Amino acid sequence: MPISVVVGGQFGSEGKGKVAHFLAREKQARFAVRVGGTNSGHTVVDSLGEAVVFRHLPTACLLPNVVSVIPPGSYLHVPTLLAEIHRVGVDSRIAVDPDAWIIEDRDVQAESKAGLPNAIGSTGTGTGAALVRRIQRSERGTFAKDVPQLQPYLKETNELLSNAIRDQQRIIVEGTQGFGLSLLHSRLYPYCTSRDTVAAAFVAEAGLSPIDVDEIVLVIRAFPIRVAGASGPLPDELDWATITSESGYSEPLLEYTSVTNRVRRVARFDSEVVKRAIKHNRPTCIALNHLDYVDSACAKENRLTQRALDFSREIEKQIGARLSLLGFGRASLAWRALTNRKVSNDGR
Repeated sequence: MPISVVVGGQFGSEGKGKVAHFLAREKQARFAVRVGGTNSGHTVVDSLGEAVVFRHLPTACLLPNVVSVIPPGSYLHVPTLLAEIHRVGVDSRIAVDPDAWIIEDRDVQAESKAGLPNAIGSTGTGTGAALVRRIQRSERGTFAKDVPQLQPYLKETNELLSNAIRDQQRIIVEGTQGFGLSLLHSRLYPYCTSRDTVAAAFVAEAGLSPIDVDEIVLVIRAFPIRVAGASGPLPDELDWATITSESGYSEPLLEYTSVTNRVRRVARFDSEVVKRAIKHNRPTCIALNHLDYVDSACAKENRLTQRALDFSREIEKQIGARLSLLGFGRASLAWRALTNRKVSNDGR
């Protein structure tokens, strides 16, 4: 059962990209699957210490022995995907399923015309409109197999991944967005995304069987965020200046959305959405990110401080579950595995 699924437990931007990259390396994964569309970006710090944002490729594409898989449940913006492939140089290590759906210019225009960016905080990338076209089945849509530029990368991904499972090769499924944005399970409709965002949905979009999943990693953050604008309720919302002051950072803390480059809204930790995410996903592991926002010394000294550990234990009480991974800095090297209280340094 060699499949790990990474899922968000709040409203996105929990740090799933760093976790997926970490797991791929720790478990020596052979394949990394990125589901969803171009309406969410995942960030990972590369070997040079630079933050890299991917909107189609899985973050584990930076690892030399990992094959990136774009499955049939994906929604592709061709220029974005091609730019990422060429930037990373993974031409020989990528498989795009022929039945992945293509986001067209008319999809972007449709979302803009509908006023979704202003009405519900949509990224306006056309992902939702493309999904609607696919569901309507009223016309022949465009698939990856219909795009000449994608021909070198086309491969039956189900066959590829089925062979990997047979050979017991680890597969990382990198989910997108967060449970609180689920079209089916969010209690904040219509302030949600255009699809389901639980582990089961990601497995289905990847064309895999739930029988083969042996690990579900739920990623949460110390201070949840939502995108800017009218993106929906965010309990106990506060500002970045308050977090900067309380954490002890001397320079201002401020986050921008990776797709639209707008300042994110931020709030104090709220256990309710996380507890619901736990019930729907049944994670085998929970990762808590952004502990340096609790204590800046975590990032400055590359260690977990007592203040951060106390905060983590309080979160465990609130959600009624154990935390197995703690993140306390922007670099992927700043992870510590705490399972059985054994500390494992990601920067070996």
